[in-house]
Amino acid sequence: QVQVVESGGGLVQPGESLRLSCAASGFAFSTYVMGWYRQAPGAERELVAVIRSDSGTTNYADSVKGRFTISRDNAKKTVYLQMNSLKPEDTAVYYCIVQFTAWGRPYDYWGQGTQVTVSS
Repeated sequence: QVQVVESGGGLVQPGESLRLSCAASGFAFSTYVMGWYRQAPGAERELVAVIRSDSGTTNYADSVKGRFTISRDNAKKTVYLQMNSLKPEDTAVYYCIVQFTAWGRPYDYWGQGTQVTVSS
């Protein structure tokens, strides 16, 4: 059974930093995508950043480029999101996702989410 567990959210002031972690388990595929989406109150869930396990290719939302950095530890099936220069508009529940293809089908697994609040 695939499990996805996030950690690292919290309350910070504008301009401060946070680091989120996401650990996945329960699958043996070596090629997958892991990353982060977020959902603010009243808004749709949106991509923040994702990374491929094989190439390390990353994709970021324009709103976080230059401030957020995603990285991976393949041996631990863990990804990290370093968030710097946080803004109030970054306030949201951050969800980790694991995506892979198996038996010709795409699979998505989500974590339960971790709250990030940026407020003075």
